[in-house]
This record gives sequence, structure tokens and C-alpha cells, in this order.
Amino acid sequence: MGNLSLIASPQTDNRSSLDNASKESSMTIWQKLSQVNSSSSGHTFVKWNHSPLTNTIKDSCQGKALLQTDLQYHRDVSSLMEDASGNQAQKNSYNPWGLHCHKQHLSRLSSKCNENKLHQFLLLENVVSKYKYPCILDLKMGTRQHADDASEEKKARQIKKCEQSTSASLGVRICGMQVYQADAVQYLCNDKYYGRKLSPDGFKQALCQFLHNGILLRTDLAEPIVCQLKTLLSIIKKQSSYRFYSSSLLIIYEGLEKTIDNHTQGLCQNTSSTVPYGNSHPKVDVRMIDFAHTTYKGSKYNQTAYDGPDHGYIFGLENLIKIIQNISVGE
Repeated sequence: MGNLSLIASPQTDNRSSLDNASKESSMTIWQKLSQVNSSSSGHTFVKWNHSPLTNTIKDSCQGKALLQTDLQYHRDVSSLMEDASGNQAQKNSYNPWGLHCHKQHLSRLSSKCNENKLHQFLLLENVVSKYKYPCILDLKMGTRQHADDASEEKKARQIKKCEQSTSASLGVRICGMQVYQADAVQYLCNDKYYGRKLSPDGFKQALCQFLHNGILLRTDLAEPIVCQLKTLLSIIKKQSSYRFYSSSLLIIYEGLEKTIDNHTQGLCQNTSSTVPYGNSHPKVDVRMIDFAHTTYKGSKYNQTAYDGPDHGYIFGLENLIKIIQNISVGE
């Protein structure tokens, strides 16, 4: 049960390079995975000894931070994990919270796994695959998180979490975050427990941290992020019955940026800005994710009919937009 289970490459017209790999079942590929422990650092790396498929992956994923020779993680990109009190816990070559969740999920899968039984899975898009150093903010949206079919016990737990976090006061709370720190060449990571303990002011500071690369505040990101959030807000306002309970919003941007000094002779003040490699606009993406508890009129799982838009989600989006706009102007 390695940390890496299976890789799916986008379909291309030239399939000859995949001929060898396609002859083997996914279970056989799974069995070819092996864990390699680094004796010096104690880090867990993953190697894939199936050379034809390894070469295919390397050809199609050139420049990706998570793929090197034999699918080893970059050792120079470490993670700095902070707890809710801001204490630094550990420095690793991976996001420790992501690894914890992944191992937990694999453990649940292995307890139900039967090699002789056919299992069906959803193949999800890796929305950060095009980023070399992805900076990711996972936001739980809305003022309510429990689904219509939640048990009374779970309902009470979810209500309590909302009341004791920024879900109630802002309609949004942080579930996870990783930010590439250009000065230290490492990621700063926070988990959902960190997000639950934040006050409204703490939430604003965390957003500032998300937009800071360790050298400067990335104010150039504010406009493209706000633009996409406003587009989403206008769409949500038009929905008549959707309720996106317990869904999240991902905000992603490229952490590898080139800092330049904009100064010429005669200027009395230097200003710094960031320019993405090969592009005049920062690479930013906003995605709605996690729709397991989403409900709408006409859904076969719908138990309660709602009318009008999801005001809790709208409340969260409006506050999020306002906070990012204030950060961009230094408030």
C-alpha cells in the first residue's frame, strides 16, 4: 500500500507509448509500487520500477515538482507544518496533512479490498497538475455544513463546528492551506484544525499568509482571484434550489514566480512586483469541489425542497471577496 497508487495521463492521439502499459491491469501496476525509505531523513519516497510506463509519465509530465526520475519527490521542496498555535511541527518533502489524509483513505480502502472482486471508482481530475509549485487554499463554504440526511448526532457536531468557527461569522472557514515560501524553498502548511480555531481577524491574517511568498505580498493575485469569485457569485445567486452543504472552494495559484525591480534612473522609490515565468498574468484557478451533500430540487436524493439561492454560500463568497480586496489595498 504505497503512497502513490495509480497515475492517469491525459488521452493523446499518439498512444503507441502506452501500448506496453495498457497490457497490464491496474492491480498488477499497483503491485509494482514499492516504498523506499530514506535512511538519512526518514522520508518516504515512492519508486515505480515499470520502466515503459515510467518513461511515458516522465515524457508527459516534464517539469512537474512531484515527478522526478523513478517518480521520486523533489527533495528541495520541503513542507513546514504549523499547528493551531503557530508552532512549527515538522519539515518534510511532502505536505504532512495531505499524506495523513491519503494514508487514512488507503487504510479504509485496504480493509474493504478484495483482489478477486471488481471495484468501481471515480477518476478525479488533479486540478493542480499544471502547477510546478502549487499554492492551495481549501475553504469550507457556507454557514451550514450538515446534510439533510445527517443523523442528529452528526448534525449537532456540524452545527457546533460552525458556531465555534468563522463559518458562522463569515460563512467560510479554512480547511487546509499550503503556500510556497520562495525565501526558504519550502511549503508552509496548515490543516483544518488550525482553520477551526481562527477568529475573523485570524482568518484575514491567514489569507494574507496565503498570498505571501515569504518575500513579498502577492497583491497581483488579488484581481484575478476576485474576478473569478465574482463570476461564481453571480452564478450562485441565480440558482433557485441548490444547497452546497459541506462543499469546499479551492483557490490555487503558481508559487514559482520571478521577482523583478521596477525602477529607472530618477525614481526615488523602488517597487517590487512578481511576474510568472512565460506569462504576463499570474496563473490562478478557483474551483468548487466536494458535492457529496449537495442537494437540489429534482434530485433523487433530495429530502427537503429549498427555494431561492444558497444564502449561506453567498454570505461566505461576499465576505471572501471583501477580505481579499481589502488585503490588496493594504487594509
